[in-house]
Amino acid sequence: MENMAGMHRSCGCGEVKDNDSGKVLTLAGWVQRRRDHGGLIFIDLRDRTGLVQLVFSPQYGEEAFHKAEDVRNEYVVAVVGKVRERSEETINPHMKTGRLEVVVSEMRVLNKAKTPPFYIEDGVDVDENVRLRYRYLDLRRPEMQRNLIMRHKITHEMREFLDERGFLEIETPMLTKSTPEGARDYLVPSRVNPGKFYALPQSPQLFKQLLMVSGFERYFQVARCFRDEDLRADRQPEFTQLDMEVSFEDQDFILDLVEHMMQRVFKNVLDVDIQIPFQRITWTDAMNLYGSDKPDLRFDMHFYDISDLLRDTGFKVFRNVLDNGGVVKAINVKGDAKIPRRELDGLVEYVGHYGAKGLAWIGFNEDGTLKCQITKFLGEDKIREIGRFCEAEKGDLILIIADKPKVVAQALGELRLEMGRRMNLIDPNEFCFRWVVDFPMFEYSEEEKRYVAEHHPFTAPRDEDVQYLLTNPEKVYAKAYDMVLNGVEAGGGSLRIYQEDLQEKVFQAIGISKEEAEEKFGFLLKAFQYGAPPHEGLAFGLDRLVMLMLHRESIRDVIAFPKTQSAIDQMSEAPNVVTDKQLDELHIKLVTKEDKEKELF
Repeated sequence: MENMAGMHRSCGCGEVKDNDSGKVLTLAGWVQRRRDHGGLIFIDLRDRTGLVQLVFSPQYGEEAFHKAEDVRNEYVVAVVGKVRERSEETINPHMKTGRLEVVVSEMRVLNKAKTPPFYIEDGVDVDENVRLRYRYLDLRRPEMQRNLIMRHKITHEMREFLDERGFLEIETPMLTKSTPEGARDYLVPSRVNPGKFYALPQSPQLFKQLLMVSGFERYFQVARCFRDEDLRADRQPEFTQLDMEVSFEDQDFILDLVEHMMQRVFKNVLDVDIQIPFQRITWTDAMNLYGSDKPDLRFDMHFYDISDLLRDTGFKVFRNVLDNGGVVKAINVKGDAKIPRRELDGLVEYVGHYGAKGLAWIGFNEDGTLKCQITKFLGEDKIREIGRFCEAEKGDLILIIADKPKVVAQALGELRLEMGRRMNLIDPNEFCFRWVVDFPMFEYSEEEKRYVAEHHPFTAPRDEDVQYLLTNPEKVYAKAYDMVLNGVEAGGGSLRIYQEDLQEKVFQAIGISKEEAEEKFGFLLKAFQYGAPPHEGLAFGLDRLVMLMLHRESIRDVIAFPKTQSAIDQMSEAPNVVTDKQLDELHIKLVTKEDKEKELF
């Protein structure tokens, strides 16, 4: 194989411009495709900037021509050649450089390549596991390169924006103390401290609060975080977030700051104009109207609570639900009264996946008649009263679920999204931002039989709710906020507790004793004794935000080397076994299932 000695690239393949016509350039990259026309050979050369067509002929360079006869797709080559304009009939409008070609006088084959397991092109139809196994080839595909280039640009814009506003980028530790309050930690054994473990950070939360105590006032970090949890399309065991914290400001400041940052990022990266300020909706209204704390408001179709209309009904299905603390809610699907019965039966099955025991419907036909399976139980007058309450017109379809509040919220919320998709109400190119504010401070964990923090235990309660911390925790709402984009939580944060006595009360409310608080968070509580300023913060899931901005279905498409849904790196085969020597050095002994069974007997 040859090398690049003495050859220096003039530009990227996709950067050859019209005013380069007549110039001699040096280019390098991968062979995308080769076409042999006898006395002429054409090669499309690719690098991260794009493609350019190369022309080989014995009259321009006989040695280069003979080399071109032998190259194959994905060979790595460097060429020297003169740029010329293509004839009108050979212009390729689908290539950025499609008006030009490079007539090659010299070529060096820098490396050969085996035939790849899939084509290096956009839209390739191949199993994702194969793509992940050969990720270095998958990342050669133009769409994947565009994704990572856009990710870089998004991060760059965020850094510049925050730098201009006095924020300092400060790194926090990766090896920290385990404070298991939420998702499971990834643990790292300490060789020099036998029997003790570090934890990889789930977020820089405690350290960024300590930076506020330290007087840095405005901090940010593009932070790597780790959570040992079950995975979904938008979850990874290791992920990146844009983390920030400020002192001496209020909630309006940070929401305004983030809105302006989003406006700048979308404009400079996507050339999309984002309207600010973002509308705000309380958690209570979001749950009551849409059944979700991250509602997709690219379309409305809100819930109607028809419980009070049905309290006096003799229909046992509704009465039993209401008598046992349940609710009856409905959505109005405009213009869908003609839906076939088989599709309605399919919707009953659909909501069943989310715990709903049934689904009632009322179709208001164009001729004024009703299509309803519960008219005989409620009477036509009550059915039409429900229609008026739900603002139904001729041609509309009312869908009703009666169940426990949580079941109705989830099942009807998912049904709302499904009907929005079926009715083509969701514009895939729209970016709909909302702030969801005033979250409950706590939620009751049936598993742990105690209240746990909805966000984290360092979130400040609303001033008017502090009185309920130890007596009625369910009444306490937090100074917390989530940024929702197209029905996905893109980021979230809160005002923080910065007074030791209030922090201790919150720990008490969630069943953390003084001793346990001291053991887990003693270094933070001690810092509060030395003058902690009022502070607040927010973090974005950077992977998730980039995914949404680029209209990708999975965050794996915007991460260079992601894990599968079973937390495995298909390419490097991590996690994997280690040697007995390594385990001995870490003072760790593996206990197999068989070992445990032997101990029992």
